[in-house]
Amino acid sequence: MPDVDGFDEFYRGSRQRLLGFVYVLTGDLAEAQDAVQEAYIRAWQRWSTVSGYDDPEAWVRVVASRVAVSRWRSLRSRARAYLRHGPTESVPGPGTDTVEVVAALRRLPEEQRTAIALYYLLGMPVAEVARQTAAPVGTVKARLSRGRTALAGLLAVSELEEAADA
Repeated sequence: MPDVDGFDEFYRGSRQRLLGFVYVLTGDLAEAQDAVQEAYIRAWQRWSTVSGYDDPEAWVRVVASRVAVSRWRSLRSRARAYLRHGPTESVPGPGTDTVEVVAALRRLPEEQRTAIALYYLLGMPVAEVARQTAAPVGTVKARLSRGRTALAGLLAVSELEEAADA
């Protein structure tokens, strides 16, 4: 069992100095806080060993600075990759058919919508949909049937409205 009181005393006595040190290194308070927190976590995990060092604060300071530098290097690597490869291609928005289907699905009762999503979008068999929704297989089949019928009606209405608007 680690020396909780000893660690708490060490933490209270050194946290501000360490945070100030890492803040000067990084120039970013949030990054400094994250690095110092990570260093203290590692110190706590090894407190039985770290507490025996001549200067435990020096150990935590080295760990915190290494964590900060590692994060900085990671960010720099990501920035270089971004410059090398450019921004990711934008994903096109959904087509009008998709928007209409989603709008129609929203008008269905939740049980039918869930059954349709699990069966058609995730490709689950009826028995698995029944297990996931805690409903009998017959109920799932009925929900799927009613949901398909309702969707067909809702989508036919939207097609008729589009034809009337044209």
